[in-house]
Amino acid sequence: MKQFSIFLTALLLFGCGSPEPRRPVQTKSGHINSSIERSKKLLALEESMINEIIKRDSLHKYNHSNTGTWYYYEQKNDQADYTPQPDDLVTMTYNVMGFNNDTIYTQEEIGVFNYKVDKQELFPGLRNSIKLLKENETATFLFPSSLAYGYHGDERKIGVNVPIKATVTLLKIQKQQDSIQN
Repeated sequence: MKQFSIFLTALLLFGCGSPEPRRPVQTKSGHINSSIERSKKLLALEESMINEIIKRDSLHKYNHSNTGTWYYYEQKNDQADYTPQPDDLVTMTYNVMGFNNDTIYTQEEIGVFNYKVDKQELFPGLRNSIKLLKENETATFLFPSSLAYGYHGDERKIGVNVPIKATVTLLKIQKQQDSIQN
């Protein structure tokens, strides 16, 4: 029995060391680099599609935004000078089409809706494009998939990595107090 208690004591003393943290497994698969390359190639392809659309469209003068979209005005309001600022409430309509002019969502399906600038979810391209328009202006925007619904799509009608075209009409801007003071 004495040997058992010595064995048990030795086991407790030497068997219980400080916990040893697990080291992360380090493997370099290049997965991120291949994803970056794939994204660059996709963007280059979509930009060439946009350039081809612009080249074939002799009726409109396209503008390039600093966020990466191309657009042209269908209706311009030269009397207004105010564009939506964060927290403003805008009333707007839009439709969504593919680059081959197939309608994905009609303006009637989406309806007229209010959007609080930079405070509600919209796809990135539309969120940025709203800020380019004034009241009673309509413009058609060309969005690469990275600024549209990206690699998830919208889980209904828009698939993975689909570039889109949207015609947006800004009907009304309700300025918020902070915007009025600035």
